[in-house]
Amino acid sequence: MLSIQGGAALAKTLFPALGPAGTTGLRVTLAALILVAVFRPNLRALSSADWRAIVPYGVALGLMNLSFYASLTRLPLGLAVTLEFVGPLVLALVLSRRRADFAWVALAALGIWLITPRGGSAGHADPIGMGLALLAGAMWAAYIVAGGAVGRRVPGITGVVAGMTVAAAVTLPFGVAQAGAELLNPAFLLLGLGVAALSSALPYTLEMAALRALPARVFGVTMSLEPAIAALSGLLFLHERLSVVQWLAMLCVILASAGINFGSRAADPERA
Repeated sequence: MLSIQGGAALAKTLFPALGPAGTTGLRVTLAALILVAVFRPNLRALSSADWRAIVPYGVALGLMNLSFYASLTRLPLGLAVTLEFVGPLVLALVLSRRRADFAWVALAALGIWLITPRGGSAGHADPIGMGLALLAGAMWAAYIVAGGAVGRRVPGITGVVAGMTVAAAVTLPFGVAQAGAELLNPAFLLLGLGVAALSSALPYTLEMAALRALPARVFGVTMSLEPAIAALSGLLFLHERLSVVQWLAMLCVILASAGINFGSRAADPERA
């Protein structure tokens, strides 16, 4: 979580030069290249049926990153991650048969209501930024569902690498349209490589190790702390301060996520 949110903070520093789409295209493309270089998957061995499962997975991953980075132009990092968590929460509710989960989602809804603009009061978030972060959450939920289908059909790392390659194909045109030749600037390439490593390669490796050592339920509850870590990362690296209302809203979502994950195995263990 520290790696992912540190990478997001570093990515946000690239926005003035590359824009959110340029940063997304650079990060996802470099992440795909890292994964291909490290794992050397045999993508040519994949069948057309395999690709029919992989393409929606990669598209969801690409759109999730595009909309999330776009939301960061209007929201502090902590709030954007908090709102993004709503997607997996709603998915967990849909897949759950437990009545208690409705209460947890209601708690998350209370958190969103607390930061929804109502007359411009302090603590309320930018509505367009909120919409983009919620769209990222919806794409995250789609990514979980599609990733499950890929995992059942393409065992091992090959499906993940193929999905990241598709995500690169989705995001890079947007990046080129926004940043153009600046994407080839050596300084930005180096920073982009750092973002790709922090946001993709390193956390993926650490999470796979954690999943081998922890029960899925414990893993999911622990991951629920990510909005708070994002807020601290935003404070330390970007000097983003949240209001008391915003911290309260974040706490609502964290508790809802922990509550659902404690009684459900629906949360996704992969964060590519």
